[in-house]
Amino acid sequence: MEARLTPKEPLKIGWREWVGLPDLSVGAIKAKVDTGARTSALHAYHIEPFRRSGALWLRFELHPIQRSEARKVACEARAIDERAVRNSGGGVERRYIIRTMLKLGDSSWPIELALANRDQMGFRMLLGRTALKGRALIEPGRSYLLGARPAKPRPRRKHPSLRASKLLR
Repeated sequence: MEARLTPKEPLKIGWREWVGLPDLSVGAIKAKVDTGARTSALHAYHIEPFRRSGALWLRFELHPIQRSEARKVACEARAIDERAVRNSGGGVERRYIIRTMLKLGDSSWPIELALANRDQMGFRMLLGRTALKGRALIEPGRSYLLGARPAKPRPRRKHPSLRASKLLR
């Protein structure tokens, strides 16, 4: 008997969700779900194009925490395109596009992200309709349906013996 594959139920998500970008070493970033935007966008700055094996790559940095510059993540990703994208003010900008894995709840899939400086925006990441097409149902009046922010890993002590030496005093 041949096994039949059934389509997976779409994820039910709110208008904002915690997502991960494992290829970019971002465990958690708050994303706004925006079906009015075709292309997803990620806050990035110091975007520096370079060549690797003939392909266009990008070095960039991002601050994954909303309204904070405390944490900085240095990233590299292959550029797949440079496109004209309409910004939130209605103007057209040229932006580099990368492809990376999106982790949303227990599901992961590749998406395209436009890199843009989103410092002045409320969210460091925007999830557009192309990234969610056929994979998610949005409940616009709800938030964080896939759970709260993942717990932050605790920093490891550089010198475990320091704790013991303080106890001996």
